[in-house]
Amino acid sequence: MAALTSLAYNIGIANFMNSTLLKKVNANPNDESIFIEFCKWNKVNKVEVSGLTKRRNLEAINYFNN
Repeated sequence: MAALTSLAYNIGIANFMNSTLLKKVNANPNDESIFIEFCKWNKVNKVEVSGLTKRRNLEAINYFNN
């Protein structure tokens, strides 16, 4: 839950509520493709940011380890 809260706070509630990630979590919280969905939120103005990539990877790991 903490990983989802962190992501929602950082990308905004509207973006989170409309995300494929949330749809997958609601359909099957154990779906391994959720990891990939976390990692898609690593860009600013369509440019990948290494700090966001690291953060999203950690959030995805945290999601599956709790």
